[in-house]
Order: sequence, then structure tokens, then C-alpha cells
Amino acid sequence: MMGATINTDAFYDQLEELGKRLYVEAQIDIPPDVRTAINAAMERESSQVARGIVNTMLRAMEISDKKHTLVCQDTGFPIFFVTIGRGFLIDGARLIDALTRGIERATVDHPLRSSIVSPITRENRQTSTGDGIPVVHVEFSNEIDYIDLLMIPKGSGSENMSFLKMLSPSDGLAGVKKFVMEMAVGAGGKPCPPTIIGIGIGGTSDLCTLLAKKASIRPVGERNPDPQIAALELELLEAINATGIGPMGLGGDTTALDVHVEAAWTHITCNPVAINFQCWRGERRRAKIYADGHYEFGY
Repeated sequence: MMGATINTDAFYDQLEELGKRLYVEAQIDIPPDVRTAINAAMERESSQVARGIVNTMLRAMEISDKKHTLVCQDTGFPIFFVTIGRGFLIDGARLIDALTRGIERATVDHPLRSSIVSPITRENRQTSTGDGIPVVHVEFSNEIDYIDLLMIPKGSGSENMSFLKMLSPSDGLAGVKKFVMEMAVGAGGKPCPPTIIGIGIGGTSDLCTLLAKKASIRPVGERNPDPQIAALELELLEAINATGIGPMGLGGDTTALDVHVEAAWTHITCNPVAINFQCWRGERRRAKIYADGHYEFGY
């Protein structure tokens, strides 16, 4: 495909509609991998209190499936990861405008609770949008021939438990592990465990935190392709679950559903590490948009 121009009113109208739909459906339809992980947590929990909490989570998903209601009232930060495949010619400003209109329509039409406010005046426009919101990350890939539109409604409970530390290179990997464990224990029940924990290692400070966010939305059970990083993920998962923090911080065998690590090369004088939690719902929804206009939904 060479130079597939989809810079038409119809395309941006479609993008607006997809943005609206993804924002709503991400909060209603919990991904299959997360459902499987929650059921597995129920099976292995030895604590009766923890089993009761996990059962409530399963019940919340069941009610949502039957009544098409939100699993949680916190509609979160609307965040999009947009990956543009080879050959597409797109107006980036119109893309962001379309997604913003979709979020506004979803908030009014569904309706959804608007949680976005000014950091200075705390004004709430009741649209789930504002300066810099929705957050839209745009990337490009030669490996796909479609536009990948991934929506994550990020709840504040888990987002508040976000941390970055610029370690010294002399701290090494041991320092990274120590920092992750300290933050996981310190977070306790605040990010609504059992969580999916994303860890970024390397890069600059801003890239490191973005890597942590990306790691947190990787499907549960999907390991990093680098064997050393995959081994680190499993080591940290075992250690975090051994803390006994448990579901909602009330004790139990499952504090994390999974731990994911993403890494980038960094400067010889740097050793950054960041952590980003996803609450137990692990909400995400995606659409793949092709040059001929058709699209497919997924997670």
C-alpha cells in the first residue's frame, strides 16, 4: 500500500464514533486475559476474606455483562495509544480533535461521570476533557497495514500510585528491584489490587514513565520477548505476591495479577526506573482501522 490517503470528513467522523464507543466499552467489557487472571486468583486464594473480595469482582463483571453498566464508577483519564501503519497519510490535529469529540459525546450521551478538572481551579467541564486531555500518544509502525487505536480509561486510584526514580548506575539491577518492591509495598491497597504492575527501565525520565504505562497495559500472561527481562518479570511477580498484601490490601495470596517490564537503552550515567499500576480491572479496548474503511474491535 502506497500513500493511502484517508484524510476525509467521513474518516474523521468514523474516528470520532470509534473514540466514543471505545471509551464506553472499555469500562464495561473487561478483557478476556484479565477475566482469566481474576478467576485464577479465586482458585488459588487461601484467605476467606480475599476470596470474598475476588468474588465481588467477579460479580461486578457479571452484572456489567448482563446490564451493560460500568464495572467501576471512576471513568478515569481517557488515554489513547494510536499506532499508524505504513502508507497512511493523516492530519494529526484532526485525529486528536475527532478523538476528543468522541470522549465528550460518550460522557454526555452514555452518560459517564466526568472526572477531569483544571489542576489550578478544579473546574470540571463535565466532558471528561480539558487542556491536554484526552492524552493521545501517536506512534508509527512499518509492521502493520492499519491504524491501531487503543483506549485505556485510567482510574485515579492506580494512577496516583505512579513513581519514578533516577537511580545511580552503581545501584544496578538490584537497585531497580529494591525500588519496585518498596513502591509495591508502600502502595498497599491504594491502587485496588490485585494489580497489573508496569515497570519501565532505562531511557530518559519521560520515556521511562511512558514505558511503565505501556507495560501496565500489556495483556496478562504475555512475557517480554527478551528472556532476561521475562525472567525479571516472573521474579518480581513472585516477590510481590509473597508480600501478602492481597486483594484491596486486606491480605491474601494475590497482590498482582502480573508484572510487566519494558526497557530502553539509556545514558552511561543514568539508571532510571518507573512504576505504573493498573487496578484489577485492567480496562482497555481497541479498534484496528484499515485503508478501505472497515474496522475490527479487540483488546
